[in-house]
Amino acid sequence: MSNVLEKKQQLVQEIADKLRESQSTVLVDYRGLDVAEVTQLRKELRDAGVEFKVYKNTMTRRAAEDANLGELNEALVGPTAIAFSKDDVIAPAKILSNFAKEHEALEIKGGVLEGQIVTLDQIKELADLPNYEGMLSMLLSVLQAPVRNFAYVTKAIAEQKEEQGA
Repeated sequence: MSNVLEKKQQLVQEIADKLRESQSTVLVDYRGLDVAEVTQLRKELRDAGVEFKVYKNTMTRRAAEDANLGELNEALVGPTAIAFSKDDVIAPAKILSNFAKEHEALEIKGGVLEGQIVTLDQIKELADLPNYEGMLSMLLSVLQAPVRNFAYVTKAIAEQKEEQGA
């Protein structure tokens, strides 16, 4: 009996640690998805470095309380899968949101972003953000614009002086 209790306590501690350590966590209801769809979703998440697990709601509730995220308990009703990401803040929200658009059976229930509980609207906003490479591309474009504009102006002035000289 104590062995079972010890295993449950370890599981609660493991879930609580994942909730604390993750940059972002998204809870979903996967009811209605068939095995092939769940396998496809798991593969997409795994490729992005996101851990996707199903735990008993009672264990997750205790872990959420332990991690000072008791407000998550409202979302822990029915079949719930949790996507944890330690590195990429956007990946779980983006992948799950895109998958939910294609498969109506997948429902996003809630989430945690850097230790703060977020609403469904905030998760959707996060999913609409470009990924790291996209943001880096935008930043480089913004940084290059003044130099590019200066080059165009310099070229135009040089062409104008050339025309005047001829």
